[in-house]
Amino acid sequence: MSVKRLVLLLGAMVCGVIAVQAQFDPQIGQYMFLPTAYNPAAAGDDDLMKVAGMHRMQFTGIKNAPMTTYFSFASPFVIGKTKHAAGVRFLNDRFGLFSNQALHAQYAYRLKLGNGYLAIGADLGFVNISFANDSVNLSKLNADYFSSSDPALPTGQGGNGMTFDLGLGIWYSAPTWWVSASMSHLTYPTLHWSDESDFHLKGTMYLAGGYNWRLRNKNWVLKPSMLVMSDFREWDINIAMIAELKDRYRFGASYRILGNVGLILGMDIIAGLQIGYTYELPTSKLIYESYGSHELYLAYGFDILKPKRTNRYKSVRYL
Repeated sequence: MSVKRLVLLLGAMVCGVIAVQAQFDPQIGQYMFLPTAYNPAAAGDDDLMKVAGMHRMQFTGIKNAPMTTYFSFASPFVIGKTKHAAGVRFLNDRFGLFSNQALHAQYAYRLKLGNGYLAIGADLGFVNISFANDSVNLSKLNADYFSSSDPALPTGQGGNGMTFDLGLGIWYSAPTWWVSASMSHLTYPTLHWSDESDFHLKGTMYLAGGYNWRLRNKNWVLKPSMLVMSDFREWDINIAMIAELKDRYRFGASYRILGNVGLILGMDIIAGLQIGYTYELPTSKLIYESYGSHELYLAYGFDILKPKRTNRYKSVRYL
């Protein structure tokens, strides 16, 4: 697949999204390394059993700024002549007075197609969203319009709810490129907190793609990629360019249209052990209030699908 075709494909993704402003689902700067965070079909894509984790501190310096912790485990396996993958992912996301915990099981079926694999995946689990109603302080607001006993605010245990969640995705990867489409929160779950307050979780669409372009100097590979998020009323686009040296060291930059520029660094410490770090600065007026966002990524993977050794040894007595 040529770079031109990839650019056209990713451009079509952007044009197909309905414009708006923000997202409920957390931001992930190193989305290219954590595809199972938004697409269950990516499980087992590299044929490795992999454990991965990410911790993100967004807009440090601002009170109650978002903080996200993500963990995933996925493993490929073979049934007969067919390839599959299964795993689990956990999310703990705090933003403002809200908290979102999610636990999902993931499954992907992988089918050989052309030079790569087409995967279809499902994400099943639960989300628990809570609201810290005891931290609400309306004493400084105009008493004619606001009251500390506002019935719209959940009270007691009312600011907490759990519900079933479902996501689906498709993923295609070839030796030099990949594309992805998925949808989370397909059930559009509603959490009933109290008689006066409900929380409606919107479904979110993800479109992503990337290309690996090895330069004339074979030690260097350029890896442009893009992730588009939309709930069909709000949208966000993240574009990244990573340069990889000797298939081990990574340097890159990212840009998010909602107002972030970022620096991406990473390396393989030893075979299978990967670490990454992203620092992002807001390009909006938030830059006067925040010290930026920090994101740390760590993963370890190993191959469990290697053919077993079948060497047979005979006794010299029977040679």
